Amino acid sequence: MSKLPLKTRLGFGVGDLGGNLYFTFIGFYLLFFLTDLLGLSPALAGTTLMIGKIWDAVTDPVTGYVSDRTISPMGRRRPYMVAGSVICFISMYLLFSISPTESQNSLFIKATLYFCLLSTGYTLINIPYTALLPELSRSYDERTILTAYRMSFAVIGTFAGAAAVMPLVGLFSDSRRGWAGTAAILGAIIAVTALITVAAVREPKHRREDVKGEGFIRTYIQALGTKVFLLALIPWTLFIAGTSMVQGVLLYYFKYIFGNEGLFQIALVGLLTTSLLFIPFWVRISKRLSKKSCYNIGMGIMTAGVMLFSFTGGVWSATAGIIIITLAGIGLSTHYVMPFSILPDVVEYDSVHHGGIRREGAYSSLWTFASKIGQALALAMSGWLLQFFGYVPEQAQSSRAILGIKLISGPFPALFYIIGILILYRFPINREYYDRMIGSGKGST
Repeated sequence: MSKLPLKTRLGFGVGDLGGNLYFTFIGFYLLFFLTDLLGLSPALAGTTLMIGKIWDAVTDPVTGYVSDRTISPMGRRRPYMVAGSVICFISMYLLFSISPTESQNSLFIKATLYFCLLSTGYTLINIPYTALLPELSRSYDERTILTAYRMSFAVIGTFAGAAAVMPLVGLFSDSRRGWAGTAAILGAIIAVTALITVAAVREPKHRREDVKGEGFIRTYIQALGTKVFLLALIPWTLFIAGTSMVQGVLLYYFKYIFGNEGLFQIALVGLLTTSLLFIPFWVRISKRLSKKSCYNIGMGIMTAGVMLFSFTGGVWSATAGIIIITLAGIGLSTHYVMPFSILPDVVEYDSVHHGGIRREGAYSSLWTFASKIGQALALAMSGWLLQFFGYVPEQAQSSRAILGIKLISGPFPALFYIIGILILYRFPINREYYDRMIGSGKGST
């Protein structure tokens, strides 16, 4: 199978810069913004995030199903990406410009509504974008290479969504304007990168008869009844949940346990730099090992890293904590590459076993739906646990609150990781299986 040109690889890859900028900005900062900047109670803040993520997840299957059946001059995916980019830009600013002087109920309602709107915009970009990959190449290795380009830009977006936020906020005269202005800048970047992908990538042409398939309900019942898909989907959801918990609590950890929230930026740069540098390493290793083996090894490294980091805070120095987080990036790197390379193989499996029907959008939407349910669960649990353990914003924390922060940063994520590793171990598709499936029209079960 022929290699894709560099323009296509770069044009496709850059789209995830904005996607991960969004994912990281929301994951690392929104809970903190709601509790410490707006003054919303941790329980209500966690509930806001849960509602927004559940709404986000619910819109995914609809978007995937509709885009699978769309015929337009721009293709099946790109019209939705254009609409989503505009919605993201507007709603990002609205969410982070809410006045902190309003009542708890008013803050909760506004934050929830704006977050749901923002999540809708993100869905309209992300679902069609993810569905592009299986359409661009059927090569087992080319999909990994495309994913590596995508995730290299994703790590850059993660840098921007995490490390650049506080410096940008500091450029403004007060924190309220700083957060609103920063959100507007990041929203613009999300929109622009999505539009670059729209302009650079050409979708394959589809005829009306190519996009026929089962009805909405039956499509998703069939997908969720595919064992191979579930063996990839469930671990992905668990890994997302664990990683979201770490993301959401890391700033609290450095602020209240190490006593220096500025070190959070250093730790984050270390984590993401290592993740970026090791992407080519894992791509190369995946040519010798299966994708699932690479992913499991990586998440095993991440499990050891968060556990060590969690329990050494207050015992070892902040420098040691930064080093541990940085080394954990070796494992986190697989989380950026392998799942998005595994999903197209599942799509191909489905097409082979269901008469050639192409359902990239349906599988991509379920994939993203599950990740957002994982995020919703993790972020809600984080807010609820902070409240349960007695966290009080902008004050010295009790020993009980410190314990809660440690549990959220280590043991709880590790539990999600370990269960996910055990399930993913049973995923059957490797290179030999894939080549046999493509060559003969079916794989072995």
